Amino acid sequence: MSRGSGTPGIDFSAPVKQMAKLKTQPTTQRVSDFLKTVEDKKMRSECRIVAKMMRDATGKRAKMWGTSIVGFGTYDYKYASGREGSWPLVGFSPRSKNLTLYIMPGFSAFEKLMCQLGKYKTGKSCLYIKTLEDVDQKKLNALIDGSVKIMKNKYPAR
Repeated sequence: MSRGSGTPGIDFSAPVKQMAKLKTQPTTQRVSDFLKTVEDKKMRSECRIVAKMMRDATGKRAKMWGTSIVGFGTYDYKYASGREGSWPLVGFSPRSKNLTLYIMPGFSAFEKLMCQLGKYKTGKSCLYIKTLEDVDQKKLNALIDGSVKIMKNKYPAR
């Protein structure tokens, strides 16, 4: 009896399709070298301020993820689909139009804080800030701390 008999519509002899590997992985590039490439002096300075907030929140040193994301700490995830990977607990990336912060649990747990933060835009887990002058830095620090706590409670972090 063949492996596939008795299960109509399923070809067990076909090769198993592998899920695509996440492109953004930790690299050996030095964060300090990357930050030196940020041309805008003000943006470079603000990156250092945010980096300190994130390092204090995680207790972890910064690592480069891909070519442009500075991440702190790591958590491992697995979706119901079977897709799995690793990602920083929190991170940021200096972009041409704004400083993007990766707040991994999203913002629903921080509604009151977000109302007090200042001028910003969000995506699902992205906080877009044109300049740190646009936001209350104490509220931003509280957002970073709170998001790291949520992630550490939800996932085994390293």
